[in-house]
Amino acid sequence: MKKDNDELLMISVRRGILEALGVLFDKYHVKLFNFFLRLTFDRELSKDLTQNVFYRILKYRHTYREEHKFRSWMYQIARNSLTDHYDKAENRPKDQYPGEYLEDPAGSFEDEMENRERQRILYTALSRLSADQRELLELSRFQGLRYEEIAEITGNSVGAIRVKIFRIIQKLRKIYFQEV
Repeated sequence: MKKDNDELLMISVRRGILEALGVLFDKYHVKLFNFFLRLTFDRELSKDLTQNVFYRILKYRHTYREEHKFRSWMYQIARNSLTDHYDKAENRPKDQYPGEYLEDPAGSFEDEMENRERQRILYTALSRLSADQRELLELSRFQGLRYEEIAEITGNSVGAIRVKIFRIIQKLRKIYFQEV
């Protein structure tokens, strides 16, 4: 397997060159924050969980194996962090998305309002999916992971992931257009 830059950086981290973790942090901390935010609906918790992932990457760097994609390994750590949080806190995710979003739409006031309304409808529809469904959608559509990576992270087959995501998108589409 040809090693990508992320894998080479993580190999450096594993060998004790901790500056390489800063490069990985710069590349992934916003993506991880968004991942957690769309799953937990809680900005502060998402910040904490993002920090926890990088702490765990550092703490468990010796367990990283070169044959694995860094991104898959990192999202597995992220999933475990979220599970651990809910196991300890005995909390469950909130049922609605926060009113503020990470990116402000650009353009005219009318465009901005229309984009915000579409986002609100989408987030409302997403909140009606189960946490597992949102996670798969988040990994595939928002984080851009390939089905093979998601299968590795979740322990499912690639075929099962394809079917699940197809069904989730169908369900989301139905919910979204009911909201419009």
